[in-house]
Amino acid sequence: MSRKQQIETTATSLFKSKGFSATSMRDLANALGIEAASIYSHIKSKEEILQRVCFRMATEFFEALDAAQTPDASATEKLRRAIQAHVHVLTRNTAASAVFLHEWRHLSDPFHSTFLALRDKYEARFRFIIQAGMQSGEFTVPDEKFAALTILSSLNWIHTWYKPEGKMTPDEIADNLATMLLNGLKQT
Repeated sequence: MSRKQQIETTATSLFKSKGFSATSMRDLANALGIEAASIYSHIKSKEEILQRVCFRMATEFFEALDAAQTPDASATEKLRRAIQAHVHVLTRNTAASAVFLHEWRHLSDPFHSTFLALRDKYEARFRFIIQAGMQSGEFTVPDEKFAALTILSSLNWIHTWYKPEGKMTPDEIADNLATMLLNGLKQT
């Protein structure tokens, strides 16, 4: 791992445990066992690390969602795959997931606005699948935005309880959550 990667990984862990605002460059230097001034030869600022984590994670979510979609699949199958893809990204790196989900608020503009636009675009992809399922009669929900936000909210807490050594694998978690969430959307 390069020094820049070490800095980013350590900072991500600190941002998750202490929060972005409460993490100082001195905290980061101490955790790395180096002088604070030497960090600046690898990064410009603490916010640069936050930007890298947030936008890298956003890219991972979009790439996973793109890879999971099959044009000719039913809305139910598309939503199942979208849920599973989301879970896999969240469980791959829970520290980065936590930072992505909670610390983005500390991004300054134009990064803050860009991040919000990406988040809206990602949520819209879920809404579009749900809307297609409503039109095909697969889903009965009062509002596709409400349904999408409920699903994403349910998934986005995984980073607080998922443990790689836990009882279920990421695949099992993804399958179980997809089944539970989809059963709440299916028409009876």
